[in-house]
Amino acid sequence: MHMSSLAKMDSFVQRYLTQYVNQPLKILDVGSQDVNGSYKQFFANPNWEYIGCDMIAGKNVDVVLQNEYDWVEIDSESMDVVITGQTFEHIEYPWVTILEIARVLKPGGICAVIAPASGPEHQYPVDCWRIYADGFRALAKFAWLDVLEAFTDWVGTYPDESQIWHDSMLIARKGNSSEEDRKTFYIKNTVLKKLL
Repeated sequence: MHMSSLAKMDSFVQRYLTQYVNQPLKILDVGSQDVNGSYKQFFANPNWEYIGCDMIAGKNVDVVLQNEYDWVEIDSESMDVVITGQTFEHIEYPWVTILEIARVLKPGGICAVIAPASGPEHQYPVDCWRIYADGFRALAKFAWLDVLEAFTDWVGTYPDESQIWHDSMLIARKGNSSEEDRKTFYIKNTVLKKLL
C-alpha cells in the first residue's frame, strides 16, 4: 500500500470519523487483503468493528466474497462505513461494485474510495481503469450516493514516490432513497428497459 493512499485514508478518518470515536461503527474494507499493507491500522478503535473482505482468503480478510458483483455474504444496509483503496482499477465493472457499496451502506452511511488516475499498468489479475474526480462523481450519481468530496491529487509528493499514481478519492454519503426506488429508476431510465 503506497504512502499517498495511506495518507488519504488517514485523512478521511481524521476528518469524517473522529466524531464517532465513542460510538459503535461497522466498517467494511473491500479488497482488504494485505499484500503490501492495509488500512486496518486507521480503524483500531475498540468501539469500531473492522471487517475486511476480498475475493480470496488471506491476511486481513475476514469475509471471502463468492461473487465480486453480488455480495450475498454482506447484508443490505448493515455497514456504517465502506472503504476501498487501490481496488477499483482492478474491477472490470466498477459501476456494479459501487451499487453493492450503496446497497450495504446504512442510510446516512459514508464511503471512501481511492483509485489511481495514472501510473503504470499493474495487473492483479487485471488492470482496467484510471479514474478522475469526475469519474467518481459519475459513479456516485449512478449509485444515488451524495458526493461530499471528489478529487485527484495532482500535486502531492511522497517519500516512496507514490505520487506517480495521482490517486483520486471519492467520499460520499448514502441518502434515504429505498432500494426499490433505485431499481425503479434504473429500469425506467437505462438500457435495462430495452432488455425487459
